[in-house]
Amino acid sequence: MTWDDFFKEEQDKEYYKKLMNELDKAYEKSVVFPTKDKIFYAFSLTPLENLKVVLLGQDPYHGAGQAQGLAFSTPINIANPPSMKNMLKEINDDIGNSVCADGDLTSWAKDGVLLINAILTVEESKPKSHHKMGWEIFTDNLIKFISKNSKDIVFILWGSSAIKKEKIIDKDKHHILSGVHPSPLSAYRGFFGCKHFSKTNEILNSLGKNKISW
Repeated sequence: MTWDDFFKEEQDKEYYKKLMNELDKAYEKSVVFPTKDKIFYAFSLTPLENLKVVLLGQDPYHGAGQAQGLAFSTPINIANPPSMKNMLKEINDDIGNSVCADGDLTSWAKDGVLLINAILTVEESKPKSHHKMGWEIFTDNLIKFISKNSKDIVFILWGSSAIKKEKIIDKDKHHILSGVHPSPLSAYRGFFGCKHFSKTNEILNSLGKNKISW
């Protein structure tokens, strides 16, 4: 199984055709992030056969130049957004300095972490603007596909949009870490101190898998 198998399944479904049509219109009439060529970027960096961790967030950054198709990640030349700053603080408190202090999480993706949001696109300056466009169905189906066709994946679910997907993960086959979003609005309600980074590596180590270089 590869991601191609997943996309072939989805492309024939009515919701997906409608979603792609809506997206085409959205990109034509407004500024949408990430750029069209980066919507599915996460899948190209983390092949299914390399997958160890699914890190699920809410929706992409909505500021100019921030979103690059990897959840929580920003290009090196962009200042770290507040959520990323909070993630780096938690990594530092949990396991020491991050290898991604510049905010670019490409190395995590190549290490086996699928960095994905519940919603994959957003209009500039309008968070969750593409809610109910069809992305939630897409990512539900993605999680179901991973749950069915993989084993011993660590799912890290941050925020209510991500936690909702816990019920579609086979808990007998996989491992789930869930908690509040690293956003400044919620980070102090349990994100700090969650130790999800060390806990993930402990699980991977117990499975005989290489740990993630956070």
